[in-house]
Amino acid sequence: MDETGFLSLMMTEIETYAAGVVEAAPRIAAAVLVILLTWIIVRLVRWIVSRVTQRARMRRNLRDVLMMLSGIAIWVVGLLISSTILFPSVTPGRALTTLGLGSVAVGFAFKDVFENFLAGLLILLREPFKIGDHIWSDEAGIEGQVEDITIRDTRIRQTDGQLAVMPNAQLFQNPVVVRTDTELRRTSIICGVAYGEDVDAARDVILEAVRNVDSVRNDVRDVQVFAQAFGASSIDFEIAWWTGSRPLDIRASRDQVVAAVKRALDEAGIEIPFPYRTLTFKADSPVPLPEARNEAEAPSTA
Repeated sequence: MDETGFLSLMMTEIETYAAGVVEAAPRIAAAVLVILLTWIIVRLVRWIVSRVTQRARMRRNLRDVLMMLSGIAIWVVGLLISSTILFPSVTPGRALTTLGLGSVAVGFAFKDVFENFLAGLLILLREPFKIGDHIWSDEAGIEGQVEDITIRDTRIRQTDGQLAVMPNAQLFQNPVVVRTDTELRRTSIICGVAYGEDVDAARDVILEAVRNVDSVRNDVRDVQVFAQAFGASSIDFEIAWWTGSRPLDIRASRDQVVAAVKRALDEAGIEIPFPYRTLTFKADSPVPLPEARNEAEAPSTA
């Protein structure tokens, strides 16, 4: 093929292509218009969802998720409509079938990602715990304060100051104890008094001492003091009271209660026993007995 024939073929192809573009111009314009309208509708719907969720006092992360999901749903519909307009051979049924098969393939490839996504969505919807709560999960091996809840993970500041990023699936599948679900939480300690002391008098002294501690909320629920068991060297009392639910509140209140009980028992002359040990030696023991030592140390009168 000479140069003239090649140029002629190229011009024919260009004219055919240009004619096809001109013929498809209305469809292209309609598809672009649909995409533009979709963008406007997405912005409007996101604004409406934001306003409604704010009035409903939903948490910020949940508002963001709802806005994102609503935007994705509208974009999927808009792109399906624009694709059927631009390519008449692509019917909505075929497009949905292709989208479904693609979603299955992506779902298998990113199983863990979608599992955490759905778990995060359910956590945000059900709100078993919120930002600022102290939680504990034995199975997940985590305890601390919730700092942030995202759609994929939850960030927890542990009691030792370290930041733990937990996948939402682990928190959703395992039991989680929310320590600060209410403002108050009960705590307890064990205190022993000597067997020779009066049990009722010791109980009254302990009860009065704990009631006078500032961090003890006996205005909500009264202090409870029960003789619990016969210990190795003492009668053991269980002292239970209500205080703030944060771990720091619990530790500070225990410190105050222990100090108050010790001070009250000392002032009342009630003994807090400690273990006694009696050592028995055989007669032929190589360790000298006290009497033997005393005889050996006694001055000679001879």
